[in-house]
Amino acid sequence: MSDPERSLSVLKTFSYAVGHVLNDLCASMWFTYLLVFYHSVLGFQNTYAGVLLLVGQIADGVCTPLIGFESDRTPGCGNYGKRKTWHLVGTLSVLLSFAFIFNQCPGCGSATPQWASLTYFIPFIVVFQFGWAATQISHLSLIPELVTCEHAKVELTAYRYAFTVIANITVYAVAYLLFHFQAEHDDDPLSDALGPQDVHVFRNLALIVLAIGALFSLLFHLGITERRPGAEEEGGGRRRRRMEEEGKEEDEEEEDEEVEESEPRRGVSKTSSSLLQWRCWLQQPSFYQVALLYMCTRLMVNLSQTYISMYLINTLGLPKKFIATIPLVMYLSGFLSSFIMKPVSKLIGKCLTYFVGLLLIMAFSYWVLLDEDMGERVFGAAVLLGAGSATILVISLAMTAELIGEQTQSGAFVYGAMSFTDKVANGGAVMIIQALHPCHTVVCCPDCVWFYHYIMVIVTGGVAVVAALALCSILIWPIRIRPRHLPLISEDQPTLN
Repeated sequence: MSDPERSLSVLKTFSYAVGHVLNDLCASMWFTYLLVFYHSVLGFQNTYAGVLLLVGQIADGVCTPLIGFESDRTPGCGNYGKRKTWHLVGTLSVLLSFAFIFNQCPGCGSATPQWASLTYFIPFIVVFQFGWAATQISHLSLIPELVTCEHAKVELTAYRYAFTVIANITVYAVAYLLFHFQAEHDDDPLSDALGPQDVHVFRNLALIVLAIGALFSLLFHLGITERRPGAEEEGGGRRRRRMEEEGKEEDEEEEDEEVEESEPRRGVSKTSSSLLQWRCWLQQPSFYQVALLYMCTRLMVNLSQTYISMYLINTLGLPKKFIATIPLVMYLSGFLSSFIMKPVSKLIGKCLTYFVGLLLIMAFSYWVLLDEDMGERVFGAAVLLGAGSATILVISLAMTAELIGEQTQSGAFVYGAMSFTDKVANGGAVMIIQALHPCHTVVCCPDCVWFYHYIMVIVTGGVAVVAALALCSILIWPIRIRPRHLPLISEDQPTLN
């Protein structure tokens, strides 16, 4: 098979697909259990627990664009490849730091000031977020280097997402088993309540997650061989020699353009389209429309995942095993809804499909608002939240891709800007919520019960209203690049790399 149409074998496809499992496992624990672990298990004040999550989100938001820039310009370690080198650095950083995040501070006790414990955990969180970002960026960047045809790229992305689903299900299933085994060997009637006795449950869960993730990362590094720097130029030279042998003599400028130009842009005329620099995106109204919609989407998905455990334990008073089963139900319902998302979006369009997802989330919010003593009916509400969250998340990503369109040369800036906005907004929202918390003790008070009740309503229904307004703006002013903002690049001007 020729170089521009190269594809991967089944074994290499599997090896690539499992390369992000460690990140997915850790991310699932991070969003679902961080606050409940530090507040209900370690006894941190709500504000301190929020500070730790905020530090992590900001570190991730800052590291992502910086690592992307360095990953493009650094050659890597010898012949190992620059993407795999950064992936290895990220993997080792996660393995060396994540277990300390979900464990007790050595030597810390009830008399230890919480600010001292906070100082202990922050470096591990920063190292973890650096490693997470390095692994994510390098793994995504490998796709166009491993395959070139669009079908193969989509296939790799689909397999990658499939293992993301498996990773999330694994975390919640293992958490359920650990709580179940603990309940069988504990005769304490208060064992259904989270407390310091559950430190070892979260520690063991973190260690199991790291062991599974390390195994899959090893398979990735053994199964994937990154192309050496300069391989593209060598392939271009072979192609030029073949063209000369066939008698197709073209000048050097035309040959280089043919080698470097990607398939999706072959039909684009230089005079009819122009390349957007990153500064030009800041002049595009659609950029802010999609950014607002994406930010609201992430706020609904991440904040509901973050506070669902606190709502189940403190407001509904359910046994602690529910903080494993309910997120599992949410994720499974979202996964199943993804199968009907594509035909539905083709039938009614992306905007109306997103609106359907918002309706499901609003239905969840309305159910929580009216049913103050929901009990095990929360399973039905979780199905609505899971299906709605998956729908709006997938469609918002599709809208971001639609915004980028053929401007792939600056697409990384768009994704980076969306990601940075998402991380900062989520971290800031959690910090505000934790600062407004009425309780300053580990034991939940009556005000605390109502606090999480209304938080679940606001972070779903309230943010959904803002998302609906952003969606209306897109319906009125559709996503498109306004030509009046674009500096046209003529043939004698240098193009962007």
